[in-house]
Order: sequence, then structure tokens, then C-alpha cells
Amino acid sequence: MTVTPTRLFLHYLRRLEAILKQVEAFDGAVADRRLHPDMFPLLQQARVAIGFTLRATCPLAGREIVSFRAGDDVTFPGIYAELERTMAYLAALPDADFDGIDAVNVRTTAGFAELDLPAAEYFHMYAVPNFFFHYAMVYAIARQGGVPVGKSDFDGYHRYPAGFSFDAH
Repeated sequence: MTVTPTRLFLHYLRRLEAILKQVEAFDGAVADRRLHPDMFPLLQQARVAIGFTLRATCPLAGREIVSFRAGDDVTFPGIYAELERTMAYLAALPDADFDGIDAVNVRTTAGFAELDLPAAEYFHMYAVPNFFFHYAMVYAIARQGGVPVGKSDFDGYHRYPAGFSFDAH
């Protein structure tokens, strides 16, 4: 059984959206927090994570990389609009577009490094880890800001009973 790139990213973009809504409802000011002064704040981390889903899937589907950013709008409404358009785009990509990607090489940049990677290496070793890095930063900043999110919010699979504490186990 294979999980397609679009299925993987759509699942976690929905998780990202849910976490962002929890942040906004808890304390919108958490959106401006960062883990360290030289790191992006929460909403910018979300924006980069969203962008990596398109940087990962478009080249593998034989398409130019698209972006649904609304300029410099790094606000909750701007991020939600970007998420909505990105998820719609990914949902519309046919699985067949990923057939034959083993023959594809992807050229990209990583910071100031120029990369030319076989599709599988690009996806598994570069794009997916970068998406999860930025997605995990959103989660970590939310937690650091006191937002009541947990592992079940992060992955959508874990469940714990009400009042459960890891301190007691």
C-alpha cells in the first residue's frame, strides 16, 4: 500500500489548520512567538510548511511549482486562505501524475545550496523532512505559548483519556 504525496500532505495540512485555529482561539498573540530569536514566528513557520507541500508535489507531478501566498499577508486569514487554496490544488492532482517519477530528477535550492536529486531522495530526504520541521515548529511554538494542543492534534491518530498526564506514567 502506498500513501501518495497528496494524501500525506492533505492529512497534515488539515492538522495544521486545526492547530492554527486552536492557537487563534486561545491567544492570537502566540502567532508572533518564536522558539529562538533567529527562527521564524509561528505563522511564518506555517506558511513555509504550506509552501513545502507544493515544492514537494509539483515537481514530482511534472508541474511548475505554484504558490497561493497572498503577498506579505502573514495573518490568520491570509494563512487560512493559503491553506484552503493549497489543499484544493493538492486534492485536484490526479494520482496518475506521480506515475513514473522514478525517472525524475528535481533541481532546487536548500538555503544557498544547489540540489539536483532523484525524485525519491528529493521527496523522502529533503521535502518531507522540511515540511515536518516547519510543521513541528508551529506545534512547538503553540505548546510553548500555552495552547492546549497535544500529540493527537499533531498527528490526528493518538487518543488519550480526559485528564491523562504523562507525569503519572
